[in-house]
Amino acid sequence: MRHTTLKQLRFLSAVIKTGTVTAASSAMNVTPPAITAQVKALEDLVGLPLLERVGDRFIATSAGKEIATTLDRIEALLNECSGALAEMREAGSGRVAVGVVSTARYFAPTVLAAFRKVRPKVDIDFIVGNRDETIQRLRNYEVDLAVMGRPPVEFEVEAKPIGKHPQVIICAPDHPLAHERNIPIEALMGETFLVREVNSGTRNSFGQLISQHDGGRDIREFEMGSNETIKQAVMAGLGISFISSHTIAAEVESGRLVIMDVVGLPLIKTWNVVRRTDKRLLPSAEAMYRFWVEHGGEYLPKISGHVD
Repeated sequence: MRHTTLKQLRFLSAVIKTGTVTAASSAMNVTPPAITAQVKALEDLVGLPLLERVGDRFIATSAGKEIATTLDRIEALLNECSGALAEMREAGSGRVAVGVVSTARYFAPTVLAAFRKVRPKVDIDFIVGNRDETIQRLRNYEVDLAVMGRPPVEFEVEAKPIGKHPQVIICAPDHPLAHERNIPIEALMGETFLVREVNSGTRNSFGQLISQHDGGRDIREFEMGSNETIKQAVMAGLGISFISSHTIAAEVESGRLVIMDVVGLPLIKTWNVVRRTDKRLLPSAEAMYRFWVEHGGEYLPKISGHVD
């Protein structure tokens, strides 16, 4: 691999990502023969096949996947170097990519705005996704930091808590139990629960909670892809929902949603800011990481209702 070139690695990665030489050539703005020649030269250097044809597409072999993963790290290091040089040219500038799970988007912009007051020259890439998407971006070095509840365990990270994350059950104001006190969870087993997608942080917490009280009974669940959709559905009377209290501040304040007084709730989780241990943060990203740790909790929503 000593004599390989960055061009060869990028051409191989383009074929893997697009699946065809033609699409890769378009993405890289070169001719298809140029792609083929460079990939063939790389295979000759490695001494192993890097691509295999499946139907009308190419997929990576084990060796090809290894090289593509290495390229991701190389590209991340080059971006770090570019950012470091930019900061040397203009002190206090730089760019930070922050990935947040969708529930955190209700408070993350406020934290980022506060950070910009301290470091106004820093450009921020703010990327919202579900838990799986955010972890994948962190895994692929696409973001410097991630804000989520449960940190990933698939690779080495450093996670610092930034504040409490209460999770509650909500209903419409006209629900028969909306204003009852000390409701046993067992009394809700006949309700329809509006839930997030599988493997979301809230869905995982809900599953753990319900498994302790359902007595083996099947629970009616209606899966929805966003907190906003869930809130609208609860207000419409389609069901109740176990949800982050940080997503419902405005609706509770205006009386459009009610936090049910359920025994054992709120369930208190923790928000974390997460970074890869093997990624060197540039000064701007390091400053933002410290800001989240030291001040992030100050910007978490405070709401009225049955939340301590």
